[in-house]
Amino acid sequence: MRHGRTIYQGRKKAFIYPSLPKNKQVPLTKKGQREIKKAAELLKNKKIDLIFCSDFLRTKETAQIVANALGVKKVIPDKRLRDINFGVLHGKKREDFYRLFPRGDKKRFFQAPQKGESWLQCQKRMEHFLKEMEKKYKDKNILIVSHGDPLWLLEGAVKKMSKNQLLEQKKKNFIRTGELRALETS
Repeated sequence: MRHGRTIYQGRKKAFIYPSLPKNKQVPLTKKGQREIKKAAELLKNKKIDLIFCSDFLRTKETAQIVANALGVKKVIPDKRLRDINFGVLHGKKREDFYRLFPRGDKKRFFQAPQKGESWLQCQKRMEHFLKEMEKKYKDKNILIVSHGDPLWLLEGAVKKMSKNQLLEQKKKNFIRTGELRALETS
């Protein structure tokens, strides 16, 4: 599940989230809270055993809303579920990022903004988390609450998508705020 809407999907959407520690403190908007409550209703019959989330406020708030709705006692934050690191471009205008990394440019898989991470680095981080959870919590239904790019990259890894398929999905079917997607692993 992607976290609910924040001001960065609303009035500040021209900007990339700020750098740490401010990035960790961005809350959900009222609209974001409502969309998560609605999404939580869709999970009521799914028997969620565990909820893991990024250690950022917006994902912790999202996870807690869902936990409350489902009666899950504990939400477990994990740094590996953080949003992709935009390095020196945090807090800058998105157009600055797209000048360096045009939309649909495959180089983003291998190249990172200064002091940031590439898509493949982010994907490996998410895969490592998932593999560890599969070993530790075999046969459990786990809800992961994270951010757009990490969830998109994780879905691509689980479904063994090529880079071209991933780019096509990002263009046409990128995970929206508050959206749920089921991933079956073996």
